[in-house]
Amino acid sequence: MSDSSNKSFEKLVGPGESMRVMESLKRGASRRDILAMLMAGGMQATLAGGLAGVAMTAHAQTPRRGGKIRVAAATAAVTDTLDPAKQSNQADYVRCNMVYNSLTTLDGSLTPQPSLAESFSTKDAKTWVFALRKGVVFHDGKALAPADVVFSLMRHKDAATASKAKVLADQIESVTASGPNEVTVVLTAPNADLPVIVGTFHFHIVKDGTTDFTAGIGTGPYKLKEFKPGVRSVVVRNEAYWKPGKPYLDEIEFVGIGDDSARVNALLSGGMDLVASVNPRAVERVKGTPGYEIFTTKSGQYSDLIMRKDTGPGTNNDFALAMKYMLDREQMKKTIALDYAVVANDQPIDPTNRFYFAGLPQRPFDLDKAKFHLQKSGFSGKVPMVVSPAAMYSVETALLMQQSGQRIGLDIDIKRMPAEGYWSTHWLNSPVGFGNVNPRPSADVLLTQFFKSDAAWNESRYKSERFDQLLLASRAETDLAKRKQMYADMQTMIHNESGIGIPLFLTSIDGHSSKLKGLSPIPLGGLMGYSFAENVWLEA
Repeated sequence: MSDSSNKSFEKLVGPGESMRVMESLKRGASRRDILAMLMAGGMQATLAGGLAGVAMTAHAQTPRRGGKIRVAAATAAVTDTLDPAKQSNQADYVRCNMVYNSLTTLDGSLTPQPSLAESFSTKDAKTWVFALRKGVVFHDGKALAPADVVFSLMRHKDAATASKAKVLADQIESVTASGPNEVTVVLTAPNADLPVIVGTFHFHIVKDGTTDFTAGIGTGPYKLKEFKPGVRSVVVRNEAYWKPGKPYLDEIEFVGIGDDSARVNALLSGGMDLVASVNPRAVERVKGTPGYEIFTTKSGQYSDLIMRKDTGPGTNNDFALAMKYMLDREQMKKTIALDYAVVANDQPIDPTNRFYFAGLPQRPFDLDKAKFHLQKSGFSGKVPMVVSPAAMYSVETALLMQQSGQRIGLDIDIKRMPAEGYWSTHWLNSPVGFGNVNPRPSADVLLTQFFKSDAAWNESRYKSERFDQLLLASRAETDLAKRKQMYADMQTMIHNESGIGIPLFLTSIDGHSSKLKGLSPIPLGGLMGYSFAENVWLEA
């Protein structure tokens, strides 16, 4: 964006005049100064006025080095980590993106682009060759080598690592150094999505043999200065970063503030420069405060109602169906998300995804059907429903469901838990509760991490041999029409059989100081898909 703005101005006035104007702006020249400079060269006032505006815009969009910012995510926990394999929330993703890189990175259309691997190729989608970028060094000065990549990828397969991405890494048969700057990955079966998978958070590259990750030694844009889990992280510019000119900032202080209103207050009081997950109700307040702006990202993020299939009332599928029919999606979209959402259909692939199955009939809000399935399930008594501000909109959703439940004779007992510790203590452990799933880069990654029978994050413990077989077969299917049908079948199965209710796909809303520039949406989530750190700068 900045390059094109500068080039546009250069074409209008010529390279010599463009350079003179830009140098003057860097020294603090005002719009009036630039206008006088252009008119002194014989330019008409009207034309000079227009060009002065173009110059000011081009200058404002030119990244500037220097400055410090403070940033707040919506999560913080004592389980905060710098081990890529153990990342589990937006704070982890942001922090690790500051200090590490992956073989690939995902752009605004979630297409894999070269990163630590300057190229990748395959002939059969089963054997992949990654050519590593030369001249990359870790924060301690060690040069990036194939052994680091071999170690970083293979450690996910070891059960002792307790990797959150083990279920994705299980398809990797071997990783070997096949040259001085080359790594070959062989899969157990073809997967056309491998370059996408290695571009995801958990597959950050670390030094060969690393067991202690508290120092955060990576190849990323920033070096770790301080890390206090659950409190704060401080990073400083990596002067030896392999991307020319990046990053722009000197330092970033990163904290977690679980309370929505406290996070917005911290922004508007000047205590923060950028905050994640702004509640829609606070959007107008941020927009109406001079010097602050809202940044939105449409994506596949969702908060979901979880009914475990292995314990509690969710073991009966009719109970789960009753609960899904009680979700008043249109009302939730309007009154809870204030239209910063898209209606979902109890399956996790959103309409922006090329494999979204539009032909699946939308499940309506239908209390008669809810009552029918509830009675068929034979359930009676109270349903303890665990909610928390940590799972976005879960409190508001539960209150709406509680009202609907009263109309069909179902007593929902809402158990509100604090944001702190929710993910480690309650999320996967409550028979009926809520989760919040950040966007994933592909249908395969999403379904593998959250619905495959042996996935660590299989929230409802949904187990289906047919689903697992379809998932594995879809990876190797090169006929796009057949692959789409497989994904359609899997979405239908989740919609009908799993213990997951997904009412909405949520738009990520971040708030920031108007002086912070360089944000652009990446549909992996807010904060530029959690990769803002190397891309933003402060206006002079």
